[in-house]
Formats: sequence, C-alpha cells, structure tokens
Amino acid sequence: MSKNSNTIAAIIAGAAVGAAIGILLAPDKGSNTRAKIKEGLDDATDNLKDSLGATSDVLREKFTSATQNLDGTFDNLLSNVSQKADEVISFLESKLADLKEQNAKYQK
Repeated sequence: MSKNSNTIAAIIAGAAVGAAIGILLAPDKGSNTRAKIKEGLDDATDNLKDSLGATSDVLREKFTSATQNLDGTFDNLLSNVSQKADEVISFLESKLADLKEQNAKYQK
C-alpha cells in the first residue's frame, strides 16, 4: 500500500512543481495562465481519482481474496475438528465396550 501512497504523493508533488514552474515562466496573460493552472489542476485531479480508484480496486480484490481464504480455512478447521471428534468418539466407544466386557466377566 505504501507504493500507491508514494505514487499519489509523486503525482501531487509533480503537479505542484509543474504549476509553479508554469507560473514563473509563463509569458501569457493572467487569464491564460489561470486557464492553464486550472487545466493542470483538473489533470492532477483526474490522475488522483484514477489512482484512488485503482487502489480501491486492489484493496477490494485483496479483501475478497482474504475473506475467501478465511472461509476456506474455517471450513477446513471445522471438518478436521469433526473428524477428530468422530475418532475420539469411536475410541471411547471401543474402550466402553472393553470395559463392559470386563465388567461382565466380573459379574459372573
């Protein structure tokens, strides 16, 4: 995410530097210079919107992927716990059957 932040900061810094240089070196009238500045700001705004949109898409995709991975991991965990519970129950039933046999021998 810092890469996207750096990109956005670079775009803003580039726009500011470009606007400052444009104002300092402008041989045009003030109205033309203001129009150029407005055009530059509009371009910077569009670039920023595009960058934010792309960042939003990437984050949304990563969040969706992480959610799906978490769901899959949770399902696997439940399945494993269920299998282990079945194994424990089978083991305990076997031991109970053995104890019943031994108890039956002692009762005779």
